[in-house]
Amino acid sequence: MCTEQKITERGDFAPLSPRLAWQLAAIHTWPASIMPVLVAVACAANVTGRLSPLLTLVLLLICILMQASVNTFNDYFDYVKGADSADDNVEASDAVLVYNQVNPRSALALAIGFLIAAFCAGLYVIWCAGFTPLVIAAVGAVIVVAYSGGKTPLSYLPVGEAVSGIVMGGLIPLACYQVLTGCLDFIALVWAVPTIIGVGLIMMTNNTCDIEKDIEAGRRTLPVLLGRSRARAVYHGLMVAWVAAIAVIAAIWFPRGAIVLPFMLLAAYPLMAALWKNPLAPPTRIGAMGQIGSVNVALGAFYAAALFV
Repeated sequence: MCTEQKITERGDFAPLSPRLAWQLAAIHTWPASIMPVLVAVACAANVTGRLSPLLTLVLLLICILMQASVNTFNDYFDYVKGADSADDNVEASDAVLVYNQVNPRSALALAIGFLIAAFCAGLYVIWCAGFTPLVIAAVGAVIVVAYSGGKTPLSYLPVGEAVSGIVMGGLIPLACYQVLTGCLDFIALVWAVPTIIGVGLIMMTNNTCDIEKDIEAGRRTLPVLLGRSRARAVYHGLMVAWVAAIAVIAAIWFPRGAIVLPFMLLAAYPLMAALWKNPLAPPTRIGAMGQIGSVNVALGAFYAAALFV
């Protein structure tokens, strides 16, 4: 009998308060959606010479709502599948349904509500830019559900890092660039390579720290297949590729932005050095997630500045 059924029989539910809903939305993961939007905005402003503050804010809202939906869906499906327990989560905000005995159906309704709110905000975008962003968003929404739900979720497979990176770090900039420029140009995916890597590393950080927990839950993530030592080696290689991709893209397509890169390195080096030394093990998971979030903000913000210049 699944966890949801056991709690349903007892009926000892806690209400889904605003505080718990906020924890399910997991604000610490929002750089995964905010940074790709800022990169797309900077690219579009550079190419077109104009910037739409209202469209930018609406796009940010949509992507944050989508990210919150992903996080809530993930918590819900992990809970009902028994992948989360009080024994392997180090703080209450990291397993809201476990520690607070919230009705899982309330969390599911919240996740769907986030998607509906994102769609409603997207109506304005469709009115401004046509149906192309809706098609891209629909593809993303299908992957969002497949990522956490179904008999074999994508998050249980060794493609989770690539899928999250491409969807959040790649499709978001592509769709936002189309909205802001009126042109579906796949060069935007090339310019999004740094955000694809950055978002993918957020997932890889979590999965590498959770190797033991994921093995028990039957997950076959990339770090599970590699083992922690080799996973960290791949992780470090991707960190180097992340910075290198920013430098190469700026040099080839946005040479004026190269003036920003030394400042980016100065700001990001201490953050990246700390993350590099992190063992990515269960006791350091919370710290590692904070570190990868900070690195995403630092590199993403400076990269957007370089593109904008």
